[in-house]
Amino acid sequence: MKEFSKSSKIGIIGAGTMGSGIAQVAASAGHSTILFDVDPAVLKKAEAALKSLFDKLIEKGKYTRDQADQLLHRISFSTTMNDFHSCELVMEAIIEKLEVKQSVFSQLEKIVSESCVLATNTSSLSVTSIAAACTNPERVIGIHFFNPAPLMPLVEIIPAISTHENLPISLKQLITDWGKSVVIVKDTPGFIVNRVARSFYGESIRIHEESWEGIPSGTIGFSTIDWAMKEIGGFKMGPFELMDLIGNDINYTVTETVWTQFFYDPKFKPSLTQKRLFEAKRFGKKSNIGYYNYSLPQPFPAALKDLVLAEKIFMRVVSMLINEAVDALYLNVANRDDLDTAMLKGVNYPKGLLKWCDEIGAQIILDTLNGLREFYDEERYRPSPLLKKMASENKKFYS
Repeated sequence: MKEFSKSSKIGIIGAGTMGSGIAQVAASAGHSTILFDVDPAVLKKAEAALKSLFDKLIEKGKYTRDQADQLLHRISFSTTMNDFHSCELVMEAIIEKLEVKQSVFSQLEKIVSESCVLATNTSSLSVTSIAAACTNPERVIGIHFFNPAPLMPLVEIIPAISTHENLPISLKQLITDWGKSVVIVKDTPGFIVNRVARSFYGESIRIHEESWEGIPSGTIGFSTIDWAMKEIGGFKMGPFELMDLIGNDINYTVTETVWTQFFYDPKFKPSLTQKRLFEAKRFGKKSNIGYYNYSLPQPFPAALKDLVLAEKIFMRVVSMLINEAVDALYLNVANRDDLDTAMLKGVNYPKGLLKWCDEIGAQIILDTLNGLREFYDEERYRPSPLLKKMASENKKFYS
C-alpha cells in the first residue's frame, strides 16, 4: 500500500483559483508543495493572492507572521514540470478538456518516479479515460476538491477501473489528515455531488418555465422558488442563487456533460433557460447578471404567503433529489454514509438525502414521482427500483 507522510512532496498543475487553493491546503498540512503553471503571469498572480490572503488571516489572528511565512515558504512556484521529479503525488487542476488532461499526464509520466501518484481534479470527466493516456494507469486516480478548496470540507476520491485497489484507501487517509471529509466514489458521470445535485437546479428551472398548478408559464419567479427551498426545505441558498454563485457557464457545462455522458438520460437533460443564459454570457455574480440582476435591488418573493405552493415546489424538487441519491446507492456509486456526507459537506444541504427520505417516507416520495411521471409521461420521473423496494417493504435506510 502506498504510504504518504508530511515529508511527501506534493505537486499541483494549474495555478488558478482551484490549483492555488489545493496548494494552500497541502502546504497547511506540512507538505513541501510545487505549484506549476505554463503562464508566468498566472503564477505571479497566484503568489500575490496567497500572500494577500495570509496577510488578512494574520490581521484576523488566524496565523502569526512566523506561521504564515513558514507556510508560504513550503510553496514553490514553477514554470517547468521537470521540478516534479521528486514528488510523490501530483494533482492537475486545469481546463476540463479530456485531450488536454491526457496530454499533461502523458508528459508527466516521463518526469516523475514510477511510484508517484497522478491525480486529476476533474469534476465531470471520466477518470478512466484520463488514465488511459498513461503507460501505468494503475497510479492514476481522481481527487475532486470543491471550490474554494481551503474552505470546502468535501473531497471525492474516484478510482478509475485501472486504479490499483489499495490506492483509494491510502489517499483517503492522506486527505483526511489534511482535515477534509473524504468519500470514495465510483467513476460515473458527475460522481456524487454533480450527479445528485442536477435535480436541485433542473427541476427548479422547469417549475419556473412551465404553466404549473394553474399558474401561467414563467409566473413562478426565481426568487419565489429560492424562498420555498430555503424556508420550507431549510437550504442555505436557493437553486437560482446558488447557480449564480457557482457561475451559469460552469453549471450549464457540467449539466450538459453529465447528460451526454449518461447517453442523454432525460433525468439530466439541460433546459433552454440555462442555455440561453449561457449564450447571453449571464454567468451570475461574476458577470453581475444571471438569474438575478445584481446591479438592481433583489425582488421580494411573490409566493411568500402561498405556503401550499411553496410546499409543492419543495416536495417536487426534494423528491427528485432523493430519488437520484437512492438510485446512486442502488447502482453502487457510493455507500450510504458517503452519499449523505457528500451532499452535506459538498453542497451544504440541510440533511443527507437518504436520511431525509426516511423522515418524509419512501412511499410519499414514490407517490410524488409517480404523480409527476403520470402527468408528464416522461422517463425523467421514473422512480429508482430501490425506492420502490423500500416503499413496498416499509423500510428505512437508517434503523
